[in-house]
Amino acid sequence: MQVSVEARQHAQALLDFIDQSPSPWHAVENVANQLKAHGFKNLRENEPWQFKKGGKYFVIRDGGSIIAFALGQAALAESGFRILGAHTDSPGLRLKPKAAYSTEGLAQLGVEVYGGPILATFTDRDLSLAGRVVIHTEQGLQSRLIRIDQAVARLPNLAIHMNREVNEKGLVLNKQTGLPLIFGHAANSDTAKQLLNETLAGKLAIPASLIVSWDLAFYDIQKGSFWGLEQEFIADSQLDNLASCHAGLEALLSSETPQATAICALFDHEEVGSESATGAGGSFLLDVIERICHSTGLTQEDKLRSFANSFFISADMAHAFHPNHAGSYEPCHHVHVNHGPVIKTNANQRYSTNAVTAARFIQLCDKAGAPYQQYTHRTDLGCGSTIGPIMAAQLGIATVDVGNPMWAMHSIRESAGVLDHAAMIAVLKQHFLA
Repeated sequence: MQVSVEARQHAQALLDFIDQSPSPWHAVENVANQLKAHGFKNLRENEPWQFKKGGKYFVIRDGGSIIAFALGQAALAESGFRILGAHTDSPGLRLKPKAAYSTEGLAQLGVEVYGGPILATFTDRDLSLAGRVVIHTEQGLQSRLIRIDQAVARLPNLAIHMNREVNEKGLVLNKQTGLPLIFGHAANSDTAKQLLNETLAGKLAIPASLIVSWDLAFYDIQKGSFWGLEQEFIADSQLDNLASCHAGLEALLSSETPQATAICALFDHEEVGSESATGAGGSFLLDVIERICHSTGLTQEDKLRSFANSFFISADMAHAFHPNHAGSYEPCHHVHVNHGPVIKTNANQRYSTNAVTAARFIQLCDKAGAPYQQYTHRTDLGCGSTIGPIMAAQLGIATVDVGNPMWAMHSIRESAGVLDHAAMIAVLKQHFLA
């Protein structure tokens, strides 16, 4: 399979982005840094907004969600918005507020399952902590990003001699008793708590007494990689859905003078239902759109006209055909890695796609010279959902659900195709410039 230099460069940039973004808060910081480097101005929700014609801006809500936009050259009421939505969070294990304790001299960390990860894939991996810690300062409470680069915790498997049916029945982990991680030796729970707090404080270069609270996730310290005889595949954590975030960001940054106002909205909390202040079910995107309309002088009539002239692409990932599990897929809807972006359809509106929005996305693929595929889930299997239906209902804007094909979705180590990422960037660029 021929893989162009450009496609390989896009894939490497994606792996670098993921490796630098072990938590949603790191992902947003990295997106913000790239936006600032390309001339986007940082707005704050608690300050007045003033725009210049053709201006480029971004705003962050609570560290885990970010919306960037470039004002279009055409009249907003006539051209509408071209919106890309994706999510910054991934399923995994989150550290509990009072996590550290001791069991027979071993220091352990209590975790809570975030979203729907494949828990078995978290065993026997080099795990570390990343996220944000709130601390006392002379200026008041401040949130600091933290990332520990070395492996600090592990979830060792039980030996097969004590779990003889693991290969026949699979690894089953009780979420309460089977997931606490080992991170050191401690004679008692007070010592374990001290060990954890001093580790975090040392990384932040502060006294442990200044730590107030945290949002911390465990991540695999193994970096992303290319694989396959021709290096045509990639493997990393969080491809779902940092791959879509990266594709949307790259497309926006390369869309110099869009005619319609282009918006790239990256939300936290999709994996747990989006119902939060920073999730797609919250008011973030609508608040930003309302302020754009107000600042550009649109009447209520013009705002509604702009919505009717808009198009929303919900970009998440898609289930690639796995040859060892052919019976898990709907016949005639097998999608393949490195065969192009996927249009996802569900009659019960788990995906927002309809015939019209699918056709619009196909047109974008044709303009970009990119192949496309179509996917629907087996009727007798539960179908996952995305932010697409949420945003379509909230905004009343025509919406399509798409994504790149991948294997092992929600594993700690997912796989996808080099060619697909470059294709998605090209299609999303057409979307922003349409």
